[in-house]
Amino acid sequence: MNRRLRMGMIGGGKNAFIGAVHRIAANMDGLIELVCGAFSSHPDNARESGKLLFLPDNRVYLSYEEMIEKESRLPEGERMDFVAIVTPNHLHFAPAMLALEKGFHVVLDKPMTFTLAEAIQLQKKVKETGLLFCLTHTYSGYPMVKQARQMVRTGDFGKIRKVYVEYPQGWLSRLSEKDGSKQAEWRTDPARSGKSGAMGDIGTHAAHLAEYISGLQIKQLCADLSIMVEGRALDDDGNVLLRFDNGATGVLYASQVAAGEENALKIRVYGEKGGLEWAQQEPNTLLVKWLDQPTQVYRAGTPWLSSYAKHNTRTPAGHPEGYLEAFANLYRNFALTLGARLDGTTPSPEELDFPGVDDGVRGLAFIDNLISSNESLEKWTFFKIEGQGDC
Repeated sequence: MNRRLRMGMIGGGKNAFIGAVHRIAANMDGLIELVCGAFSSHPDNARESGKLLFLPDNRVYLSYEEMIEKESRLPEGERMDFVAIVTPNHLHFAPAMLALEKGFHVVLDKPMTFTLAEAIQLQKKVKETGLLFCLTHTYSGYPMVKQARQMVRTGDFGKIRKVYVEYPQGWLSRLSEKDGSKQAEWRTDPARSGKSGAMGDIGTHAAHLAEYISGLQIKQLCADLSIMVEGRALDDDGNVLLRFDNGATGVLYASQVAAGEENALKIRVYGEKGGLEWAQQEPNTLLVKWLDQPTQVYRAGTPWLSSYAKHNTRTPAGHPEGYLEAFANLYRNFALTLGARLDGTTPSPEELDFPGVDDGVRGLAFIDNLISSNESLEKWTFFKIEGQGDC
């Protein structure tokens, strides 16, 4: 590519946390430029957001419909190449579908849609159009997560037997949605967030990480969801027993009422010969444990890592890379893949390694199966995707 890719954004206006994160991530490697946006459903906020981002007035739109329609009419050398959608959950599906119908590639925040039925429709549309689609499961972008995945894939630990993954937060230990917190307000509202709270918000990250690193898929689950804060409409705590498709078992818990915790995502995976441990709050370190050897400490930036870990590392060993860099790795790999497509070349396997539409469907299916299990009198619920039977 002899130019930067042109990005449009839906949502993410001023004071929106995740919109700023997406823009920083997209900008980090110099491969992408923001050229237009429909930043808010409130006209004044949309216009002001566009000014703060130094966009020309004619590329700041007051609705996603207007943006996608008008961008599609612009000359090929001027219109956006893809759109990033960073709205609350209930506003993911319609703009994503319209963008695909108009020929635009899509980057979409997770969960992919509001319902599983919508996710399956979007999956069909992506496959029908052949357009690129990236789902921002951020934690899969960390270099040492890539290293963990590759060690499992190359059989270093033998057959995987056990997966433990946990994601405790404490920020919803009080009824913050009633105290003016906009993030808490929409994330705990069934009309905007969906049928699950903590599990839909962060439990899906944990489930995706478990499947991504282990290379396995959840086959059965047994869920116990709770509302710990009186007056809350959605679960804020949950525990899940897992069975994977190779016979391995696992435990997943996610909580937003673990008072005092920040963002303590952690995963441990064990096989016949050894295992690994990674924690998001110390992301440059991967602990590798062996049945018959001392524990080894793998660090980002060192020369003996896999090509996937190296590809997603920007700085030498000892220079910390964190959440923003991991987020940027998703955008970078998406951009390199899209750039290769536009150039008529083949992207590398490392560049193709970013979450896609199938991950999005599994995320929504995870939520549906959790709810079904939690409400059932049966101990185990088979993991199903509507219209596709048992997985």
